[in-house]
Amino acid sequence: MMQKRIREESPRRERREEPETEADDSAAALKSEAPARKPDAPGRTAPETAPPPETARQSPWGRRVANLLIALLLIAGAALLNQYWGFWRGAPPAQQAPAPPKVTVAKPLVEELREWSDFTGQFEARESVEIRARVSGYLESVNFTDGQLVKKGDLLFVIEPRPFEIALETSKTQVTQAEAEFQLAKVQLERTAQLLKNKYATQETYDERLAQVNIAKASRDAAVAAVNQAQLNLDYTRVTAPVAGRMGRHEVSVGNLVMGGVTGNTTLLTTIVSLDPIWLTFNVSEGDGMTYKRLVQRGEIKSPRDNAIEVQGQLMDEKDWTLKGNIDFVDNQYTRTSGTIRVRASFSNPDLFITPGQFGRVRVPMSQLHPTLLVPDAAVVTDQSVKLLFTVAPDGTVVPKPVELGSVTDDNLRIIRSGITADDQVIISGLLRARPGQKVTPEQGTVRPQKAPPAPAVQPTPAD
Repeated sequence: MMQKRIREESPRRERREEPETEADDSAAALKSEAPARKPDAPGRTAPETAPPPETARQSPWGRRVANLLIALLLIAGAALLNQYWGFWRGAPPAQQAPAPPKVTVAKPLVEELREWSDFTGQFEARESVEIRARVSGYLESVNFTDGQLVKKGDLLFVIEPRPFEIALETSKTQVTQAEAEFQLAKVQLERTAQLLKNKYATQETYDERLAQVNIAKASRDAAVAAVNQAQLNLDYTRVTAPVAGRMGRHEVSVGNLVMGGVTGNTTLLTTIVSLDPIWLTFNVSEGDGMTYKRLVQRGEIKSPRDNAIEVQGQLMDEKDWTLKGNIDFVDNQYTRTSGTIRVRASFSNPDLFITPGQFGRVRVPMSQLHPTLLVPDAAVVTDQSVKLLFTVAPDGTVVPKPVELGSVTDDNLRIIRSGITADDQVIISGLLRARPGQKVTPEQGTVRPQKAPPAPAVQPTPAD
């Protein structure tokens, strides 16, 4: 009876615990699967089964939270241990300040040099002539090739000479006639003078004979002049080169009528330019001109108006100054529009390599030979309109110094006129790491001449 009651209560308890969690269901399943305990002796009531422990009823989410708490405790313990261990070993050493940046310094290079000023100009022929016809007529021949080199006096054109030959012969006959009339007038004058002496002629008759002689003489002289004019016109039919040089192209072909003369619209036949020597004209600004005049005033250089100043020139594709010449002309006034004055230098051109119209460069001496300070051009720093060089003091401090610059030499070194001394340590490399007033670590270098890279070769264009 008792056992049956217990069995009836057990299902009731299971039904009462249905809403429990999944852990309770698992525990109930385990309890149901466990072997039933044998009943005690008859007449004893079996004890009730003990409830499951709390851990058995814990959910998976609860287990995760517990694991997370354990991990956090372990991390905190490790941090405390590391701090304790570091304190026990002693504090880490303080970080050292970084060393000053390294730069390369050198003393300026000192050389005996002459300062120059460079200008760009254009070559022009010393003699340039337009060949025009002096007489009118049909062109009979062209006796040169376009672009040919000719000498002074070479025959260039021939204008049909026959009409001028006829005019010359006519003039000569007129001279003969005038000469005969002059001789007759002289004879009549002598006869009249004898009659006047013997009182057989009047003074009036003698004066008439004398006037006739003078008229005949003037007519003869006019005829002689006409002969000379006819001969000159005949000579003008042969057009020759007035100067030696290179010919242009002929503007008129054979058979065309050319108009000559000394005035009016005469026909242009061709042009000729001389090549040796050749001029290079360039313009000098008022500022450069005043600088040069002040140097002349102080006696440092000579005046180009009174002396032949030697200059050097180069073509636009050259790096060296291969041309040697001198200044032979300075204009008498500055141009109002541009504020420049024209200067001309003369250069020899024996191989006729230079052609009029080419551009070139010329440099003019601005001083005599004197010790000059040189630094690399890359060492110059520009601060607005001020040029600076960064120097390093003995204690390693960067000290900027304003300087007056000269021109750049052929070795790519910049001339320093003033602002530093030969003992200053100038920063020649590492300028980006240097700041005025800050410390640097100087490393000793040397200022060496640097040759400019050669100009790239110009590849010839293939003919079409």
